[in-house]
Amino acid sequence: MATQRAPNSRLHETIDAIGCTYEALAKDVRRVAAENGEIIQTNKSAISHWVNGTRQPAGQTGQDLAEALSRRTGRTITQSEVGLRAPEADVPDEPDAVVAITNLGRADVERHRSLAVAAFTTAGVAMPLAHDHEAASRLLRARTGNTLVGTEEVDVVRQITTAFSAADERLGGGHGLTTVTAYLTDTAAPMLRGRFAAEALRRAAFGAVAELAYLAGWKHHDLGQEGAAQRYYQVGYQLAYEADPYGHAAWMMRTLAHQALSLKQPHHCIDLAEAALTQGVGHIDGQTEALLHITHARAYAATSEKPSAARALLAAEDALLRDDGPQPSYSRVSGRRHRGQPHRSHSD
Repeated sequence: MATQRAPNSRLHETIDAIGCTYEALAKDVRRVAAENGEIIQTNKSAISHWVNGTRQPAGQTGQDLAEALSRRTGRTITQSEVGLRAPEADVPDEPDAVVAITNLGRADVERHRSLAVAAFTTAGVAMPLAHDHEAASRLLRARTGNTLVGTEEVDVVRQITTAFSAADERLGGGHGLTTVTAYLTDTAAPMLRGRFAAEALRRAAFGAVAELAYLAGWKHHDLGQEGAAQRYYQVGYQLAYEADPYGHAAWMMRTLAHQALSLKQPHHCIDLAEAALTQGVGHIDGQTEALLHITHARAYAATSEKPSAARALLAAEDALLRDDGPQPSYSRVSGRRHRGQPHRSHSD
């Protein structure tokens, strides 16, 4: 028999302010769960039980509910705000990107269910817009170790990324995820704590690991685990910013926007695409710039701003006419998927 608790007034007030029915909210919760690989049976009766305090959401469902409410209101709503957990349980994100990517990789290697069922969040799409780059960079440089890293180590990371990217395109289904994340955790991420003979080599190392992080995120996407994919993309953005705050960072912003647009969640995507263009234009080749403009167009189209979408497509055509240098590896890899990937592409 369910234990009687006091009614959840915070949840009741939030739902009441939104003005949606319990049935509509239950449908939203099921959709969020499905995006992250879980099929749940939440219905209007479950919402009523949560509001009345007779039951609590089980497992990841509380997180799914908070995300559904966030999408309805257009702002971030935490579980603590609606009375589902203590405020101290809303732990802030790890500011050290090397620690964050190591923790993500370890969770994959050890097959932690919490990562597999992590929820995609609309608030997470906007992460780059509020990221404190200077503080993050100071933290990363302050934690540098004594091991000397050379070009050979960086080249190996790139070779492994290329090999497993090709395998994923041929086999799909997140092929090689555990192997990739084990290498990411045990070898690639620790490399970033080393000393580099030149700043250019340090940037190359961060760029290589950022591409590997993107690949791990893509493999989670292949498995339908969009929350886990988003977390890898977010950390990939942080690493990319250390490597190249213009082109590579802009590309990872595009990745986050593409994922959200593919899930039909356009919140923040116009702002994110515009920020990517602001950072990237003048620092990237025409083909890469064109893909940023296409993302901008998709974001406008998703919000029914058709004239703006048309202008963005024209800008993409103009960028493609330029012949101004080689396309970087980070956008070449995704560019192949854009043209040929037959399943659930973020670039469709």
